[in-house]
Amino acid sequence: MVSVTLDNVTKRFGAVAAVDGVSLRVEKGELFFLLGPSGCGKTTLLRLIAGFYLPDGGRILFDDRDVSGVPPHRRNTGMVFQNYALWPHMSVYKNVEYGLTVRDLQAGERDGRVRRALEMVQMEAYAERSPNQLSGGQQQRVALARALVIEPDAVLLDEPLSNLDAKLRLEMREQIRRLHCGLGVTMIYVTHDQKEALSMADRMAVLDAGRVAQVGEPRALYTRPASRFVAGFIGETNFIEGQVINVDRGSWIGDRENESRTTSHEPRVEVETAVGKIVSTSCADGLRAGDRVTCSIRPEALSVASDASPAGDNVLSGRVEDVMYLGEIEQYFLKLDDGSSVKVVEPSPDAPKARVGERARVSFSPAKVIVLKD
Repeated sequence: MVSVTLDNVTKRFGAVAAVDGVSLRVEKGELFFLLGPSGCGKTTLLRLIAGFYLPDGGRILFDDRDVSGVPPHRRNTGMVFQNYALWPHMSVYKNVEYGLTVRDLQAGERDGRVRRALEMVQMEAYAERSPNQLSGGQQQRVALARALVIEPDAVLLDEPLSNLDAKLRLEMREQIRRLHCGLGVTMIYVTHDQKEALSMADRMAVLDAGRVAQVGEPRALYTRPASRFVAGFIGETNFIEGQVINVDRGSWIGDRENESRTTSHEPRVEVETAVGKIVSTSCADGLRAGDRVTCSIRPEALSVASDASPAGDNVLSGRVEDVMYLGEIEQYFLKLDDGSSVKVVEPSPDAPKARVGERARVSFSPAKVIVLKD
């Protein structure tokens, strides 16, 4: 396995910069995700790593080796494509063996490796079948085996589950995660599916218009997005715009340099909005009174109460427009008094907290409000 470093990598197609000065590092043995909407450059970036495209600027390093101009077959990467890309005239066995054949391995070694690869993806019983006799999930397992059989330094996966139905996607997520844990190989995985990335990734990079918007662990990106784009793309959120009226950065006790410190009180930001004052203890650096900001509040951070509940900070009033019961959760859609809407997700509902047409209030903790500078 290798680490993969992108150093200010750029790729243009005519006047369009599909990848625009991207720098990031994938550590050895990581399951790293490139996440973003269609057209953000994530597949182009994966193809640059594979060697199918050459960068117009910057460098691509495998460990300390510059592979920017190295052809794909000399990079020792295994590729798993969205459409499987299996040879229809070859058996499952021959499809998996193909990469070893072009590497001139002896027949005995080829056979041992193919059998082990098929066993890893639980497809050894299908070795003599043709791809058109397999389901979509089975074909994707064969594609995984073909990528793994060459014992690659890195496995590159380009939206490998997008053609599968919901149940198969869940099963394949678990299988890929198990394979990664068992093999410890570096994997770089492209997807636009946020839940796929959140549930599988060690770390991920969110891409926007060919640039890196934020890099980090899934939980950190979900709970501490760096921008409105990241907050809105990873999961669902409610945005409420306003103006900062007070900033208290908290007071510290202890040694800042050695991080042996506590706060005598938490940081606090007060934001005036059209639906009332919102208080947050999770604020961006550099906020000042007078700044225009957006408050991001996840639906599961809100809680529905009756209209008779006390008003105050972090309590919004409105009318219930819709209620959707989904078993393990219940979703509420409220139109607030200024005409804007919010979504609330209540877990494990025993009974509805409000009905369509009723007035209600929603409340939320200051710790769950992310204040993003406009």
